[in-house]
Parts: sequence; C-alpha cells; structure tokens
Amino acid sequence: MLASTPERATPERILQRLDWQVIRRLDGLLQGDYRSLFYGRGVDFADLREYQAEDDVRYIDWNVTARLGTPYVRQYREDREVTGWFLLDLSPSMDFGTAPGHSQKRAVLIDFVTTLARLLTRHGNRVGALFYGGRVERVIPARGGRLQVLRLVNDLLRRPPTPRAPFTDLTPLLEAGLGTIRRRSLIFIVSDFISAPGWERPLRLLSRRHEVLAVRLWDPRETELPDVGPVVLEDSETGEQLIVDTHDRAFRERFQAAAREREAALAKAFRQAGVEALALSTADDMVRAIVRFAALRRQHRR
Repeated sequence: MLASTPERATPERILQRLDWQVIRRLDGLLQGDYRSLFYGRGVDFADLREYQAEDDVRYIDWNVTARLGTPYVRQYREDREVTGWFLLDLSPSMDFGTAPGHSQKRAVLIDFVTTLARLLTRHGNRVGALFYGGRVERVIPARGGRLQVLRLVNDLLRRPPTPRAPFTDLTPLLEAGLGTIRRRSLIFIVSDFISAPGWERPLRLLSRRHEVLAVRLWDPRETELPDVGPVVLEDSETGEQLIVDTHDRAFRERFQAAAREREAALAKAFRQAGVEALALSTADDMVRAIVRFAALRRQHRR
C-alpha cells in the first residue's frame, strides 16, 4: 500500500521515507537496471533489420519494405542522457480518496513524482514539470540534482487544492507540453484522465516527438461500490451531489459496467497514441506496480 503524505510533511522527510521504503526496494528488485523504465526507442538511427512478429509496427520502414518486398524495421541507438518531464494533473478529482487506509490520488502523485525524479537525477539526468489545475499554472525548468527533486516536492506540497470547476480538460496541459518541451524527452503524464474529450489528439502528437508514459491514478471506489445502503455521491470536480442506494444490485452493476467502458476507452486511446500506460491505484504497493510496469516495457522492447 502507498503511504499517505501528511499535511505537514516536509520535502526532506518525504524524500527520506521514499529512499528507504521504495527506492531501496526497487534497487534490489530491479538490480540497478532502470533501462526498462527510462529508455524506450532512442533518437539516433542505427540500423535496419527484417521485421519480427513481436516488433512495433510503428518502426517499419515502408520505403525499404516496398523496395525489398519484405518488412524491415528501423533500429535506434539509445540516448544515454535522459531529460524527464512530469505533466501533472492537479485538478479537483486528484484530491479524491475513499477506501480506509488508502491515500488520496494527490498523495500518490507526490510519491510517484518524487520516486521517479530521484531515480532519474541520481543517474545524472534532469527533470522538469508542468503543473495543471484548470490551466497550466507553472513550468519548472528541467535541472539535475537532489535539490531539484526537493524543489518539485516543495512546490507540490505548497500548492493549494484547485477550486472546483465545471469540468477538467487535459488538452491545455498536453498542448503546453508540445510547446514547452523541444528536445526529445521522457514524459510522464500523471493524471486520473477524468477529462473532457479532445485530449487524445495532442497526446498522439506528443508521443510522436517524445517517449511518453501515461501514469493513470485511480481509487477502488471509482470502479466498484460497496453494498452499504443509501450514500451521497459527490462529483469532486463540480461538487454536485446525488443520493443513491447501493443496496440496489442493478445500480451497482451499471456503475461497474460504466467503469469498465471508461477503462476500455482509455486503453484504446493510449494504444492508438502509441503510449504505454501504468495504472496506479491508491491501494497499490508502488514498488510492485513499478516493477510490473518495468517488466512490461522489457517485453515490448524485445
């Protein structure tokens, strides 16, 4: 389970806690091999080879394929220095968290960003961030070192919750990423992806220029309701409330079906954009989730 981030926690204490509870465990489980997390397809063309069944079709060289009559894929030399960017959704729904003992999604976001920023800067890379809460509020330029990690954490802790609004639209955040991040980078989009439609197109454009990873935060109560009788459901974005009877099995089934449809739509959007996704629950053990994700990325790279 992920640790909650106390209101009065300091950046130094958060970093120390994650160094002991998360990063040391990752060092042991990944045995220091973070390539599967940080290195995707590089930017320097290296060679061509015949297509194999497990290859990514996006890397087929269609000109060579047409000339030779056999599918060929491009291979790239990995860029050893990585600039990591965090595109952070800090909209009202990120303050949601219901299950006993679980964190709010915002606390999970802080822990995840701190962990990945620490891992990147520890290996000599730079990290930066864009904060979004209804609009892009600030851009933290990419820099290296432990102080940069502490600055990111400090700015996240000091930022007040976003006032409620009619809806969240992630399009400005992704478009800001397109306009701000010029050099090819590793981009983590950390969000629950509860958004007005239209963000899929800038996501595709972003993935064409950069290595993009979608980190989707969610809470178990967003996918399944317990049978506890009448409850008040509140939209964390707008504040609108609705009384429902969770004894009603048909209602619970419709709720779950709607959640599954949304999951399928998100998976399709990520797949069409060529973006790998990590689903991170407020009830997850972060270390296990990251290790699972690293294993999936290794499989995709083969």
